[in-house]
Amino acid sequence: MEPLAPLISDLALMLITAAMAAILFKRLGQPLVLGYIVAGFLVGPHFVYIPGITDGESMHHWADIGVIFLMFSLGLEFSFKKILSMGAKPIVAACLVMLFMISVGSGVGRVFGWSGMDSMFLGGMLAMSSTTIIYKALDELGLRDKKFAGEVLSVLILEDILGILLMVVLSALAVSRNFEGGQLVESLLKLGFYLVLWLIVGLYAVPLFLRHTKRWMNSETLLLVSVGLCFVMVVLAAQAGYSTAFGAFIMGSILAETLAAEKIEHLLSPLKDLFGAVFFVSVGMMVDPAILIEYWPAILVITIAVVVGQAVLGTSAFVLSGQNLKVALRCGFSLGQIGEFAFIIAALGVSLGVTSDFLYPVVVAVSIVTTFLTPYMMRAAVPAYDFVERVLPHSMVSRLKDRDADRTDDTTPTDATHRPWQTFLTAIAVQTAAFGVPAIAAVGVALATLLPLCRSLLPHWPANALCGLITLVVISPLLRAIVMRKNHTAAAKILGRDVLNRFMLAMLFVVRLGLASGVVYYVLNYLSPLAWYIHLAVSVVLVALMCSSRAVMYWSIRLERTFRHNVGLREQVAASKHPAYARRLRAHDIHTSQVEIPPHSQWAGKPLKDLALGADGVMIAAVKRGELQINIPVAETVVYPRDVLTVIADDDGLAAFTYRLNNEVDAFPEAEGRAIVMRRISLATHPALVGKTLRDSGLRDNYQCMAVGFEEPDGSLEVPTADYQMRPTDVLYVVGETPDVARLEKETR
Repeated sequence: MEPLAPLISDLALMLITAAMAAILFKRLGQPLVLGYIVAGFLVGPHFVYIPGITDGESMHHWADIGVIFLMFSLGLEFSFKKILSMGAKPIVAACLVMLFMISVGSGVGRVFGWSGMDSMFLGGMLAMSSTTIIYKALDELGLRDKKFAGEVLSVLILEDILGILLMVVLSALAVSRNFEGGQLVESLLKLGFYLVLWLIVGLYAVPLFLRHTKRWMNSETLLLVSVGLCFVMVVLAAQAGYSTAFGAFIMGSILAETLAAEKIEHLLSPLKDLFGAVFFVSVGMMVDPAILIEYWPAILVITIAVVVGQAVLGTSAFVLSGQNLKVALRCGFSLGQIGEFAFIIAALGVSLGVTSDFLYPVVVAVSIVTTFLTPYMMRAAVPAYDFVERVLPHSMVSRLKDRDADRTDDTTPTDATHRPWQTFLTAIAVQTAAFGVPAIAAVGVALATLLPLCRSLLPHWPANALCGLITLVVISPLLRAIVMRKNHTAAAKILGRDVLNRFMLAMLFVVRLGLASGVVYYVLNYLSPLAWYIHLAVSVVLVALMCSSRAVMYWSIRLERTFRHNVGLREQVAASKHPAYARRLRAHDIHTSQVEIPPHSQWAGKPLKDLALGADGVMIAAVKRGELQINIPVAETVVYPRDVLTVIADDDGLAAFTYRLNNEVDAFPEAEGRAIVMRRISLATHPALVGKTLRDSGLRDNYQCMAVGFEEPDGSLEVPTADYQMRPTDVLYVVGETPDVARLEKETR
């Protein structure tokens, strides 16, 4: 028999150790991430008292797969449209928090005399709080329905996407080994190009593919397709010079805009949990006690920097973003830890070979300490607010307490009428990027792949002509959209009323025409032997023909409509589940929430008036029952299990409502011992049933049992009627739950 591969034995040791640690930490009420890290330390090379991992390189590959699944899952939970719907405050807060903590981390590294790259990566690790730990802490403390929790979770979403950009920037800096501004700008422009290209193409093609293959997509096939798309994007990102985590996140963000996103997220959950555990175990393998002992002052200082920095600077960031003092304090105190993203950035530094060996275990130790402190920091926010309220001048506290942002007014003029130039230029910039980037990419792909194919089939110049013709036909709808779209919007019509604005619009049209002509000029100049000025003239003529062609116009409009439909479809479905007034109510500290009545709720079958929800300040705006929706239900409206209630209340009202909903449920006996069994009962030994008909015997009413039949001499069963009168010689077969059948046998003897 062949010897067992080290990969299998190492994986077995890793998983069983992680499982035992997970059970222990779950029993202790601690985050599973800490259990996985401890398991990794136990099987790692620095703990010699039990057998450890023998093939560290293979485990490194498993950890890379874990990062891919973690970032893919993160992308599935993220939507670029969420940023737009959040408003300015979370964006400002997230940017300020990350900027402050990067500065703090870099400063701490410099104080200890570490290298510039170590200090920069340390700042990146401290810049983002742990989404996993905060979610868990908010749930355990019952704070998920509070207003500040929504702000914290919004900032966490933004930190995740900004963390991806930070990883790209750190990678560029690590490769160049310097901080030259030109290279950084070039890297960001390249990142922007690939980001727009992948999102535009992905958001157009992937939802279209899933929609047309829906009839053949069961759970197994959907999982294979989604994971396959994830790894395809990982390969593309790696070939473009970016991390695998970046590619996985982008594909997750693309799939997040499809109707299948929730199902994919559900199917992917076991894979994410499995490979995520492997990743965190690999993190624990990096922990070296000798390094921790040597660098304990750094661990202590970094821990203090994270906790105090988030409490002070994080709170300041939320205040500067427009939050009131109490919400800002609770938000800042909630972010006082680092977690999974810090490990990913640390792993990036190790893989690039630009960070020192001690940095990874130091950050892991800081993460463990700050994770333990998270619940205490959240609880300390309210006493801290009381202290600040006493210390600060009364006038300042009043101004910070009375902030009421995000109020909307129906009389506020729209952007098109209030800021027409800003609205128009924004629309043009988005349109140009959305169609220009795919056009440039299509030209590059055609010249790199289509041209060699044509030259293998035809002579040189005919092959060039064929390649150029196909390329121009393909990009013509994209170029027309750059030149012609958005010229008749409301903002353009308002601007067209003024002579000077009309002149500026004409100049802008010329610029757009020049951009489209430039793409055509590049193709002609690459493939044609004619002079440059001929190519320039021909390119302008060709773009003009594209803009005047009805066929090109049809395909251009169809492309844009399909893209908009794909992007907005899930949002439209979600909008039907969330009322439009929810955002305006949030501005007044009133929230809407949709909750489902549990199957065993004591509320089932009761009218709303009997529930007396108004006593807790809770209003029910709608009751959804399957396809039926009852808007503004009356007091006599009865609720049933699985009904979805649209609840309107403030923080305290939602907390009281949630407590009642979760606690006012019926307790059911355990299923064990109540299985349905069948018994053979001889009526000769159960005379109480003799002479009675089945209808009058009380088998169903008194004993909750059912007669199956009477045994015939040949062993078969005769199915009786309700009027059958039982005789002493009969043998009755009954079924029922074990205690009911036992009671029947006992009481009829």
